[in-house]
Amino acid sequence: MKTSAVFAVAILAGLAAAPCAFAEGNKIAPMIESVQVMHNGQPVIIQRGHDRDAHLPEIFQKTDRGCPPFCVQPMVAVPGVETIGELELLGYLQRMAQGDESVIVVDSRTPDWVMRGTIPGSVNIPWNKINIDTGGTFETPAEAEGFKHILADEFGASLKDGDRWDFSSAKTLVLFCNGIWCAQSTANLKTLVKYGYPVHKLKWYRGGMQDWVSVGLTMVKP
Repeated sequence: MKTSAVFAVAILAGLAAAPCAFAEGNKIAPMIESVQVMHNGQPVIIQRGHDRDAHLPEIFQKTDRGCPPFCVQPMVAVPGVETIGELELLGYLQRMAQGDESVIVVDSRTPDWVMRGTIPGSVNIPWNKINIDTGGTFETPAEAEGFKHILADEFGASLKDGDRWDFSSAKTLVLFCNGIWCAQSTANLKTLVKYGYPVHKLKWYRGGMQDWVSVGLTMVKP
């Protein structure tokens, strides 16, 4: 059984008694009322909405997005990188809330999108900070240095022998962006693998914000 599948089973088995301040009737899953995570140092309860007349936020109601750039992404972004769903993502978020520093959930969108709402417990590292051009390089030395900073200071990798990256202590990354029509986190996964990031330490929430809000899960704003 894959690791994230184990987390999903753990959620179903162990979170039935998670705190929920609202009435029953719209659970996340049959045995999950809510999941408490940490966001910017504060506890946040993730739950589904209880307004049966609620609709998708306007920014996610649009269906006809031009391709390119808004092309439907494949189920597998990069061979070996696991594609996960909401329950698996909640499992990683709960691990982080319980003090597991080996995992980080990354919102790959640009800050203007994040300001409209993000997944509680995630951190914003814009996709264009981890993106190489068509030639396989960063456009400027400053961008290349910024990427090194992210790898070392955010993701826990380390440089060995000058320019060789050691990912033995690197974190497990769970990346997402706006949804199956958004290629931002897909591009980041490809870049990370190109630089040697182990595929077993990379996870992709393909549904992104579009799927998250479509099932009424809690969003937070910075």
